[in-house]
This record gives sequence, structure tokens and C-alpha cells, in this order.
Amino acid sequence: MASEAGAAGERTEIEQALLACAAGDKLALRRIYDAQSPRMVGVAQRLLKRRALAEEAVQDAFVLIWRHAARFDPERGSGLTWIYAILRNRSLSILRDEKRTDTREDPVAEELASEEDDPETVMSKLSDAKALRACLETLTPQRRGIVLLAFVQGLTHGEIAGRLGMPIGTVKSWIRRSLISLKECLG
Repeated sequence: MASEAGAAGERTEIEQALLACAAGDKLALRRIYDAQSPRMVGVAQRLLKRRALAEEAVQDAFVLIWRHAARFDPERGSGLTWIYAILRNRSLSILRDEKRTDTREDPVAEELASEEDDPETVMSKLSDAKALRACLETLTPQRRGIVLLAFVQGLTHGEIAGRLGMPIGTVKSWIRRSLISLKECLG
């Protein structure tokens, strides 16, 4: 009974804070963040499998909560349900949009790669993954570089496009085709 009253009180606080956010109260957003962010990171990490992606999803969710707080309607559901729906949708968008195929906590050579390394240097650091390295060598140098930027250095399609001065659609299609080639090679 006491836990139900506590949960109801928390819901009311979240709902009041969301209504205050809609009125432009930044401190209200901070109250929601302080109360829910640790749990939100845990939920996002279960979906995304990587802490960095989970933190990105939570950050994006709070931006969306702030921007769309006026859309929250307590008559349609609880504040907690609303913010966790935003988090879930953002997490699923990250999985879908980024097409992250390797969601392990320690992707291949991530600890060895730095942002200063060029794609060929990164590839040379993959010596332990001989089959992957052999398959990567079947790709053209430019496509191999894009795949390494995306999956070893963790850059988004947009970041790769900006860095290489290419259209984002080209980057996405090259990555998709390269992954198909790698899958066939490794299979």
C-alpha cells in the first residue's frame, strides 16, 4: 500500500514537472532528469547493449521531452509512461537509423582505435581478426574506410559524410553494400 502511494506521488511529481516544462521551467526538466536518468540509462542500455549509445538515447530523449512537453496530456496517460515511450522510440531509432550491427560492449579493436587514426591504420590494428581483415581487404579502399569509420570508430552516417565530403545517401548505400559483401565473405 505504501509503495503504491509512493509510486502515485512520483507520477504526480513527474506530471507536474512535465507541465512546468511546457511552461518553460528548466528546473522542472532538471527534476525529471535527477529522478529518472539513472533508470532511463538502464532501460536504454538493455535495448542498445552499449552504454555510450544508451547515454546518447537518454540525452536525445530529454531534448525531445523539453521540446514536446506541451504535447503531454495527463488525461491520456501517466508522465512516466510518456517519457519512457519517448526513450524507447529514440533507442529504437538509433538502432534502426545507425544500423549498428555490433552492439557488444567492446567492439573489435575499439580500444585500439583513436579518432586520429586513418582507416588503414585502424585496419592494421585488427590483426587478431584475420578472417575479418581478409574480407575487409576485398573491399575497395574507400568503402573499407567508410566501414571502419562507422563500425570501429563509431561515427554516424552524417559524421562520415561530413568528414569525407560525400552525400549521406551514398555513405549509407556504400555501408549497406559493403556489409552484404562482408557477410558473404565471412559466411
